[in-house]
Amino acid sequence: MCTRDMNDSAREIWSQLRLEDRVCDVVLKVDGVQFRAHKIILSACSEYFRVLMTSIHWTCSEQREYTIIDVSPDIMELIIEYAYSHKTGITSKNMVDLLIAADKLDIQGLKSLCCSFLEKQLCPENCISILGFSELYSCHDLYQKAYSYTLLHFEEVIREPVENFLELTQSQLSDILDNNKLSVKQEERVFEAVMMWIDHDPQLRSKYIPVLLQKVRMGLMNPNYFLEFVMKDPLVCSNQECQPIVTRVLGTLLSICSNGPTDSSSQDPLSRPRTPSSCLFALSGWNSSFINAVECYNSNVDCWTPLSWVDIDEIPRGYYGTAVLDGHLYVLGGSNNGVYFNTVKKLNPLTQTWQQVGHMQLPRCFVTVAVLDGLIYAMGGHNGRERISSVERYDPKTNQWSLISSMQVVRSDASATALNRKIYICGGYNGRECLFTAECFDPLTNRWSFISRMQSSRSGLGVAALKNLVFAVGGCDGFRRLNSVESYNPDFDQWSIVTPMFERRSNFGIEVLNDRLFVVGGFNGVSATASAECYDAVTKEWYCVQDMMLGRSALKCVAL
Repeated sequence: MCTRDMNDSAREIWSQLRLEDRVCDVVLKVDGVQFRAHKIILSACSEYFRVLMTSIHWTCSEQREYTIIDVSPDIMELIIEYAYSHKTGITSKNMVDLLIAADKLDIQGLKSLCCSFLEKQLCPENCISILGFSELYSCHDLYQKAYSYTLLHFEEVIREPVENFLELTQSQLSDILDNNKLSVKQEERVFEAVMMWIDHDPQLRSKYIPVLLQKVRMGLMNPNYFLEFVMKDPLVCSNQECQPIVTRVLGTLLSICSNGPTDSSSQDPLSRPRTPSSCLFALSGWNSSFINAVECYNSNVDCWTPLSWVDIDEIPRGYYGTAVLDGHLYVLGGSNNGVYFNTVKKLNPLTQTWQQVGHMQLPRCFVTVAVLDGLIYAMGGHNGRERISSVERYDPKTNQWSLISSMQVVRSDASATALNRKIYICGGYNGRECLFTAECFDPLTNRWSFISRMQSSRSGLGVAALKNLVFAVGGCDGFRRLNSVESYNPDFDQWSIVTPMFERRSNFGIEVLNDRLFVVGGFNGVSATASAECYDAVTKEWYCVQDMMLGRSALKCVAL
């Protein structure tokens, strides 16, 4: 019997003894309700109980009854359940009271469980409340999670409802605005957030405008916006301390307009670009021939930068698959000049080094890849002789690939994503026609099953999960390249039409970055394109993104 089994068995025995009121040596009184328990169990889970029940400075070790205040009987019942089983029923209704009680009674394990529960509930509507709550009760890890979430989702946080945002202190707001990792599409939104916060209580908060204005990277603003809305703002105009700040920014904007960004402007706190939480990488592709070129997109400044150190291989390859797992980029399969690969490499972006890992069981070109529960799935493709339906799965812990259940149909040039612990693969080409069909894989049953057919047949499409929906984007229907988009709702097994892209494209890169769906490059029916655009699921609109430096199709995009 392993140690864990022994521990579980011991807990069950102690729990049973408590329920049968056998050898209980302590009674906790909570609002007139008595809870019988064992001192050794309570002391093991709580420093508070250990001191209370053993310290000769506070009480007699033979004392049997203790009164606990400021804790309700319902919460005490959950605490005792945790003490005996290290599990308890945390819900959205009891979580706050339970965490407060765990903090009061110094039950760190239970406090950690409550924090983990809260972390999973983080959303734009509650992240600032959780930020304040976690600071109050010294939940340091939860505080960092809530703080990072606020930075990443700042534009959603300042939308309606805004009550929590408006209750931030000046110090808290300054700290958020000053952070390089604050994620915003445009610095104009930061200025608007500052003015909204001040307008909530102008009599008290107007005095803070010089301090907060210096936290806004106004040198990154559209010059026309700065002239029209910042320089003419009544509060800014009437505050003498703001005038030197405005004059300095105006000089920076004029310099940038005349000479472009310079090293000095990028070092100025008022015009220094913010650090993106993650960047979008466009990897190799095809443009008359296979290419190794890699570009990196910074969404904060809408700019692509070429990278020389991320060459995919000494021998350029195309139509491979990519995956990101544990911060590493994996490149799977592909082909070049009739050679089909089963090799797999992974990139450590921190050390900028590549490493060969376990080879796939089969060579796969036009392979579809997805990541689920820490495992990489390689689906279908072409093995050099024929298109295939087989699927294999990579476990980084064992560095091995293993074949699992095959898909219902043969697919190459399809696309897939993971959503709610399942994999969805859509479209592709079977050697005769472009496919309408889509399938879902459930790892619990190791089975593939058909879902509703897409409204358009699509090969060379892009598939991604966003806002609990599966998006199928672009591709080729066998006659023309598509700009149409549709989304699948797993709850209703139903596809719906979505706002189309600006440009028709197939075999492009697709990735979710900062809760927006990016599509990059591809083939538009005439040539490989450098264009890019992104979809915002909140506004349900597509937006133009800066073109890549090099047009290409058959590329891959990943966020790192």
